[in-house]
Amino acid sequence: MAKYIMQKLLRHMVMQVINFDVVVTSFLNHLTIERGLAANTLSAYRRDLAKFQLFLEGTSLAQVTPEKISEFETSMKSQKLSLASISRIDSTLRGFFKHANSEFGIANPTFEMLPQRANRRLPKALSIQQIMEMISAAYREGDPITLRDQTMIELLYSSGARVSELIGINLADFNEVQTDEGKITTLKLRGKGSKERIVPLGSFASKAIDDYMVRIRPGLAAKSSKVNPALFLNARGMRISRQSAWNIVIRAANDAGISEKVSPHVFRHSYATHLLDGGADIRVVQELLGHSSVTTTQIYTLITIDKVRETYSLAHPRARS
Repeated sequence: MAKYIMQKLLRHMVMQVINFDVVVTSFLNHLTIERGLAANTLSAYRRDLAKFQLFLEGTSLAQVTPEKISEFETSMKSQKLSLASISRIDSTLRGFFKHANSEFGIANPTFEMLPQRANRRLPKALSIQQIMEMISAAYREGDPITLRDQTMIELLYSSGARVSELIGINLADFNEVQTDEGKITTLKLRGKGSKERIVPLGSFASKAIDDYMVRIRPGLAAKSSKVNPALFLNARGMRISRQSAWNIVIRAANDAGISEKVSPHVFRHSYATHLLDGGADIRVVQELLGHSSVTTTQIYTLITIDKVRETYSLAHPRARS
């Protein structure tokens, strides 16, 4: 009995001195190696855990109780964080303490956490007219490099790529496939968790890429002494950055006179919405977007249903009281 008590005390003492940063590093390494999460996702986890560490003010992980977790949730609400942000942080803590329990024997205080249910926000999609106006506005006469910008926007809409996938495209990721209707160009995209998917490209995107490859990319590639496999290069001949891609999209939106908030991800929403509006099967759209579950894709069907309902209420004589 005395030996058991001694072992328990020693175990308690070990847990008391386990450094928070050590567990965080172990957790993030697990997410990187075992789950293959992207760098941006890992950064979000790291920020969430930094908020929690700041709240603990030196309290050891072994002393964190369900009540302490509840206090943390209350503090987040007092900071006016959105329910979506609180829900994400809660999810981070559940995963973190599950790992801490498995790898370090630290008690998991998150079992009693109730998920924060945020109001479902429908993705914002641009109209086809707005998309065309942005593609047109991206190119400026007398500024040849903007042909690259126009190609990037065309490709965002034609492929449904995330911005990280767009800037990660390499020259070797394109392929031509022979079909009964002729040759089509396909593109390999690397999504979340290093998952790869193949998407077809339309004729407009294929032509834009060909023009960029012939007229612009060779000059950009010559700016660097090293051969770069990236499709899209910056003025120094290096792979274009995520921030630059954002700036290109925002500038094109401003030049097109679009007042709505626009980001690269809006093109992904528009891609999915317009496919479903055009009669595409939801399972096909799921594959094209790289969603692991069709449930994620189904949110876009709500947009189309809203459009149908709106059209009905405006057009049908018996829809209004």
